[in-house]
Amino acid sequence: MDLTAHPNRIALGLEGSANKLGIGVILHTGSSLDPSTSTVLSNIRHTFVSPPGTGFLPKDTAKHHRSFLVRIAKQALSAANVSISQIDCICYTKGPGMGAPLTSVAIGARTLSLLWNKPLVGVNHCVGHIEMGRAITGASHPVVLYVSGGNTQVIAYAEQRYRIFGEALDIAVGNCLDRFARTIEISNDPAPGYNIEQLAKQGGRVLLDLPYAVKGMDCSFSGILTRADELAAHMKKGGKAPDGEPITPADLCFSLQETVFSMLVEITERAMAHVGSNQVLIVGGVGCNERLQEMMGAMAADRGGSVYATDERFCIDNGIMIAHAGLLAYETGFQTPIEESTCTQRFRTDEVLVKWRK
Repeated sequence: MDLTAHPNRIALGLEGSANKLGIGVILHTGSSLDPSTSTVLSNIRHTFVSPPGTGFLPKDTAKHHRSFLVRIAKQALSAANVSISQIDCICYTKGPGMGAPLTSVAIGARTLSLLWNKPLVGVNHCVGHIEMGRAITGASHPVVLYVSGGNTQVIAYAEQRYRIFGEALDIAVGNCLDRFARTIEISNDPAPGYNIEQLAKQGGRVLLDLPYAVKGMDCSFSGILTRADELAAHMKKGGKAPDGEPITPADLCFSLQETVFSMLVEITERAMAHVGSNQVLIVGGVGCNERLQEMMGAMAADRGGSVYATDERFCIDNGIMIAHAGLLAYETGFQTPIEESTCTQRFRTDEVLVKWRK
């Protein structure tokens, strides 16, 4: 099935791999598969926010997604001003992510597919981030730094696959930041990583010593988190920094950010040298962090290159990225049969055949 000659194609995308339920509608126009021909028609999102000092449990997150899915889908269709008959396919996140939330959204997508008699397309969450980032920024041949609550990967495209050059060996960088936010009991609204970033902007007086764990092209964040937790406990007991002043939450957040982001810059620069690229595309929720963008931009500038990033509409988990990546795959003839419309917590980025790229 070759749909490249069709002038207009519309997809509905559903994302729910973690605590954000996102549903979006995208339009592809023209006779090519050029991402520049895509138009965002709607991008609606609702976040499950847990109390300070806590994370979000899979069962509670799944219940949230089930409760809001119909409402958010209606809002997305209304905002896009499209009818069900105009939709060409239903796209959903197949993985990776949290099992229970993924399952809830997969069932919702399967239901819409059967109810509306529309083809179904399962999408890799990571590939969704990459393709949305490429479409929004126009980056042509970037090294991709994918950083989120569940994933940390340095990626480059080669021979119709997104190849993973380096990744986290234990917990993802976003998970490290989220768990530290619980330790110092700061708000999860709008996001723990965002609130750490704001506190870090008040720091800079002192850089506390944290483990720096880069192993070739890979990173490790669990030891850094353990040491940051120890320093937080020391702070709560009135502990002092090396300059003799009391340790503050801002000091801890600043030191944690500077350390983990330096590690990410190092492995990204190594990948750029390896593939001969001077472009960096940052995707995923942590990619919204202005300090990470600043540090990466300085490194790229030293190499005569540039950094590309999106704002919170597209770097934080959203339905439009699933719609976009799913429609790219659908345009090449790919569909997911209902009996294969499962989801998986572990779905590697490099497992996907990127047939839409030359």
